Amino acid sequence: MSGWLALLGKALFAMVVLNEIRGAILAVPVLWTMYQAGGTLMATWLGFCSLAGIALSVVVPLYGARFAARRWGVGQAG
Repeated sequence: MSGWLALLGKALFAMVVLNEIRGAILAVPVLWTMYQAGGTLMATWLGFCSLAGIALSVVVPLYGARFAARRWGVGQAG
């Protein structure tokens, strides 16, 4: 059974890493559009909101993995 948990932990760790990469990829178009808009207040606000949403979609699973690692001893986060 511990072999399955170790495999599950490694899979969860890989998914968290892929989620981090996805967040970086999603942030690039937002930053580029802000640059193209000339840094107006509206572009900055919309960019901030978009980046905050991307950050939440990356950070929440990361903390979930850390919580799981502490609570059940699974994964390699933390």
